[in-house]
Amino acid sequence: MRRHRNVKIVATLGPASSSKEVIRALFDAGADVFRLNMSHGSHDDHRARFDTIRAIEAEVGRPIAVLADLQGPKLRVGQFTAGAHDLEEGDRFRFDLSPETGDSHRVQLPHPEIFAALIEGSELLVNDGKIRLTVDKCGADFADCIVTVGGTISDRKGVNVPDVVLPLAALSDKDRADLEFACQLGVDWLALSFVQRAEDVEEAKALAQGRAAVLSKIEKPAAVRAFDEILKASDGIMVARGDLGVELPVHSVPPIQKRLVRLCRSAAKPVIVATQMLESMIDSPMPTRAEVSDVANAIYEGADAVMLSAESAAGSYPIDAVRTMDNVARSVEADPNYRSIIEAARKASLSSVPDAIVTAAREIAETTDVAAICAFSQSGKTISLIARERPRVPILALSPIEPVTRRMCLTWGTHCVITPRLSRFKEAVVNATRAARDYGFADESRQVVVMAGVPFNVPGTTNILRIAPCDDRLIFATDPE
Repeated sequence: MRRHRNVKIVATLGPASSSKEVIRALFDAGADVFRLNMSHGSHDDHRARFDTIRAIEAEVGRPIAVLADLQGPKLRVGQFTAGAHDLEEGDRFRFDLSPETGDSHRVQLPHPEIFAALIEGSELLVNDGKIRLTVDKCGADFADCIVTVGGTISDRKGVNVPDVVLPLAALSDKDRADLEFACQLGVDWLALSFVQRAEDVEEAKALAQGRAAVLSKIEKPAAVRAFDEILKASDGIMVARGDLGVELPVHSVPPIQKRLVRLCRSAAKPVIVATQMLESMIDSPMPTRAEVSDVANAIYEGADAVMLSAESAAGSYPIDAVRTMDNVARSVEADPNYRSIIEAARKASLSSVPDAIVTAAREIAETTDVAAICAFSQSGKTISLIARERPRVPILALSPIEPVTRRMCLTWGTHCVITPRLSRFKEAVVNATRAARDYGFADESRQVVVMAGVPFNVPGTTNILRIAPCDDRLIFATDPE
């Protein structure tokens, strides 16, 4: 059995990690959530990987979450007669809707929505910001620009427009098809790309119809500006630093990351820090010192999860990358400074009975010798509230609803357990203490905090907190029916 770790690891699957042997090795190395990147591979590829994950889940007897990451609309230039052209600082260059192949003076940009949003002075970034142009003049079907940073522009390179909100939906036709496929497959989380406003999230949630939770990727300046509304509409957040670092000054990304992580924790919603975390491990068995510090920094900030992309999907050392992340996380969580940093960022929130109960549970865990907080949940909300407190003991997240236990695998500090449906509180206490013993969190000499709601099997009714012995004989001797 794997040792408990608070922060979760998301590993992307791909050509380097499609076999059952590798996916099982990734899980054993520490992966808690597997990401299916819908930008690459066919539906058959993703179905095969999904089925493999569920087979491994059955073998290990522990819920595993699956996240499907939707591609989002991709803005790209057309093609060039020579395949590529060099642009130098000061050159004039035109983007337009003409389907003719491009040259050193112009190229097709087949997105009228971009021209509709541009104004004089807007910036266009090509090829992940390696080429930068400023709009000098524009209309409904063209943009005349001046090159401010030169480089080689070539066929089908991506275009970013950082300083305007584009009148584009976050969901393309491909995304809608992928979303329906992923929901029918049974994924637990959907990651939504190209989010600019809360309405983008609401559209995706309406299509998902509760079959999967929706996580918003923050990768555009517009999403940073509208973050409060996006967070309210979302079930979770991904800080996608790669695209943020293209569309915003790269030095502004770390403070944005810190602010978003804190806001997510305050809202009791899981947050993933993603992109280029161990990038050098695509080709190297060892990360750089800077990458290790980057992963550690996200964990010190209190992120629920850290993510591997190409490192585990297409790299030469996918298992080593997960193992490295696991080792960094354990090292950080063993640091006495970690607790002081995490607890300094805690905000009091006592607006409801569940808020008060989870705060009490955390305070009991800090002042007594309890081994774990065991919480029963129908929707996962109570578990999220406990995780917001960042308690010093493990959280056993217990639910009879399999999809709920899987979704909670993304939440900080949780060990998720599927339970039978219960009708009495004594049954809940017995199930909780047995789970604590079975999974190695306590023996019969220890106590745990048990939280539940009466009446049972009704979401939002958390109203009981009990400090229970892990010895069944003591429970049956002392607890009322």
